[in-house]
Amino acid sequence: MIQNKQIILAFRFLIGAVFIWSGIIKIIDPLLFAQDVANYRIFPQSLSFLIALILPWIEVSCGLLLVLGIWSRAAALMISGLLGAFLILLVITLFRGIDVTCGCFGALSHTVDYRLLLLDSGLLFLSLNIFFYQRRAAS
Repeated sequence: MIQNKQIILAFRFLIGAVFIWSGIIKIIDPLLFAQDVANYRIFPQSLSFLIALILPWIEVSCGLLLVLGIWSRAAALMISGLLGAFLILLVITLFRGIDVTCGCFGALSHTVDYRLLLLDSGLLFLSLNIFFYQRRAAS
C-alpha cells in the first residue's frame, strides 16, 4: 500500500469529489436513479426506490468526510464497501448479459462493460489505500 502523505491526500480529494458529484446527481433526480437500480433486475421495485433515496446521501456524506479529512478511515471503509458491492453487481450484470447503464452519474452514465469494471477497481484501490494508510508518529 502507498504510504506517501501527499499521494493519500490526492486520493482523498479525488475519491471524495467523485462521490460528492455522483451523490448530488442522484439526489437531484432520485426517480432516474431508482429506475437505473431497477434496470439491474436484482432488487424489487420497492427496494430500488429505497436504495435511490438513501445511497446518494451516504455517498455525499462519505465524500465530504474524505475531502474534509474527518473520519477519513471510516469514510474510506464505507466507500470501499460500496465499491466492492458495486463491483459484484457489475460482474453479475456482465455474466447475465444485461445491457444497462450504470446509473453512476445520472444522464452522464455509460453502459456497464469491462471498462467500468476496471474504473471501479481503480477507485477501490485508491479508497483501500486511504483506509490502510498509517500515519507515522512524529519523532
